[in-house]
Amino acid sequence: MPATKTATSKKTTTKKTSSKKKTSTKKTSASAGKNLVIVESPAKARTIEKYLGRNYRVVASVGHIRDLKKSTMSVDIEHNYEPQYINIRGKAPLINGLKKEAKSAKAVYLASDPDREGEAISWHLAHILGLPLGEKNRVEFHEITKDAVKEAFKVPRTIDQDLVDAQQARRILDRLVGYSISPILWKKVKKGLSAGRVQSIALKLIIDRENEIKAFIPEEYWTIDGDFKKATKKFKANFWGLDGKKRELKNNDDVQEVLARIKNADFTVDKVEKKERRRNAPLPYTTSSLQQDASNKLNFRTRKTMMVAQQLYEGITLGAQGHQGLITYMRTDSTRISPVAQTAAAQLITERFGAKYSKHGSKVVNRAGAQDAHEAIRPSNVFNTPESIAKYLDKDQLKLYTFIWNRFVASQMTVAVFDTVKATISQNGVIFVANGSQIKFKGYMAVYNDEDKSTTLPELIESETVKKVATKPEQHFTQPPARFSEATLIKTLEENGVGRPSTYAPTLETIQKRYYVRLVTKRFEPTELGEIVNSLVVEYFPNIVNTEFTAEMENDLDKVEDGGIEWQKVVDQFYKPFEKELVKAEVEMEKIVIKDEPAGFDCDVCGNPMVIKLGRFGKFYACSNFPECRNTKAIVKEIGVECPKCHEGQVIERKTKRQRIFYGCARYPDCDFTSWDKPIGRNCPKSGHFLVEKKVRGGGKQVVCSDSECDYQEEKQK
Repeated sequence: MPATKTATSKKTTTKKTSSKKKTSTKKTSASAGKNLVIVESPAKARTIEKYLGRNYRVVASVGHIRDLKKSTMSVDIEHNYEPQYINIRGKAPLINGLKKEAKSAKAVYLASDPDREGEAISWHLAHILGLPLGEKNRVEFHEITKDAVKEAFKVPRTIDQDLVDAQQARRILDRLVGYSISPILWKKVKKGLSAGRVQSIALKLIIDRENEIKAFIPEEYWTIDGDFKKATKKFKANFWGLDGKKRELKNNDDVQEVLARIKNADFTVDKVEKKERRRNAPLPYTTSSLQQDASNKLNFRTRKTMMVAQQLYEGITLGAQGHQGLITYMRTDSTRISPVAQTAAAQLITERFGAKYSKHGSKVVNRAGAQDAHEAIRPSNVFNTPESIAKYLDKDQLKLYTFIWNRFVASQMTVAVFDTVKATISQNGVIFVANGSQIKFKGYMAVYNDEDKSTTLPELIESETVKKVATKPEQHFTQPPARFSEATLIKTLEENGVGRPSTYAPTLETIQKRYYVRLVTKRFEPTELGEIVNSLVVEYFPNIVNTEFTAEMENDLDKVEDGGIEWQKVVDQFYKPFEKELVKAEVEMEKIVIKDEPAGFDCDVCGNPMVIKLGRFGKFYACSNFPECRNTKAIVKEIGVECPKCHEGQVIERKTKRQRIFYGCARYPDCDFTSWDKPIGRNCPKSGHFLVEKKVRGGGKQVVCSDSECDYQEEKQK
């Protein structure tokens, strides 16, 4: 039974005053005599209250209400790592309100999010409100729909202490690392620095990749593309080799050797291979795969993806249908789908495409190490198609919901089938290969087109001849590995078993906020400060940046969740060797002085030389006479273009608070010219407006007119 509170009846007292009757009634809580439900989000509270009806009062804790102190370590290392929790500052009115509501409620239910963090929030609420931990007052649902919520309230459970302990262990480990290493970095480098378990590995991955790029030596290679035709039908083929052997073209001499052996235009078809290729449907989204796709295809930052997904999960008002949660819980690394959702998807697929497109009944196997507490991210109701609810969603919500809906429906559809053809053609020992493919059966691609373009070849028959139209040799150089984007960094962290779905977005945010890395054209570049911090952490705390060590710790936290190991043991196994590293670092780590660089000009306030300083948000100009003179200036980058608005100032590169680059006039605020795209200093020959350089999909740039109504554009540049 849920924790039950008896509503206290209040007597009404009547008092005569000057022949007038005045009645005063002591106010009672809005939940008096009702079942009180506590969730995390106010938006979620409104939705759930509508589903449960008037016998329930639903309120929000607005996230955590109790946490470790910020001012101290708040972990008693000497007494089995006992955490020292306090009520979060500023939440006293909210806590007092919750206590008042709980006191007069008929019963109290705790319905925070269905993960470790949510379980811990319920545990803290139970402690503050004085609810017995053995009572069945914990309610868990993975989608905010009327049926799911009502079903959840039929089977309340006790708070899962193993889940709570797994979250406590992670929180304490992070506190031990952060509050132990950070003070050393403040002392040895500069104030405001930090280190953490997952963020230190993310930083090291970025710096290791940067070092790979710096050490990379490009190698030359060539390709030869050929245009051929059979009768009037043209097709393309690529050089493969000489005299039956694969041949690499390393330089122009190799190319000329090949071209010299082609004596005429006739090539013989040596071999034609026809096969059927089958491609399986993609799995439904997990947190990381959704973040990766949203980054690559929607240009969403990780934080934005999670914010919009949260909105879809908590619910949108769909006209007469009322407020509905549109997707299941969005923090998951599972690809499992419930049988009920599979059945609904099969019905929709059969109605829309036919029974042969549905693979109803097939089982999905999770990857090793995935937590199976949640399903994959999917629509709560698959019959809420993107087009049917588009008018109720904003632009970003519709984009992300469409992604999730398409991917889920595709995951429940049959394979796509292709007819493929590989033709080998040759002349005088020079071999070219042509490949073609054509969709035979769309399968899941009827919904989810993952850009497999059909390339058809003419009907080729062995021993017949085809004509060479042209050969196009092209020089190339091998490329270094690409810098990490948000999507590829999350993918790498996941592949290494580092972090969990809820940690990726805050980790990427932290390393940028500390100015350890910066995003340049959507790719992470380490800063000088990031390289200094990384070198110290790598030298003195090798386990912190060891991906295998951290992945093993994540596995241990999973064991705590499963009840297989005590959380204190996991913390102790980490802290004992870590403590020795701390002592060594305190003694041996040398103080690093980040020297100021001369700026090359004098202060316009006091006349002393200006210097370039490294601050928390990057480099800036400051007076060398600090603290007597506190004059500072931002370092701006001129692009060599006159302002197209005032024609007096120079256009400079600026950054928003979120580090997005834009362009503005150096005379601001006297001139308010701004542009997201880079002006190039020329005007459009059609409209007369200034031209800008836009980045185009697939890499490269293109000059276009800044006037959105003008269609002038120049050839794309690689």
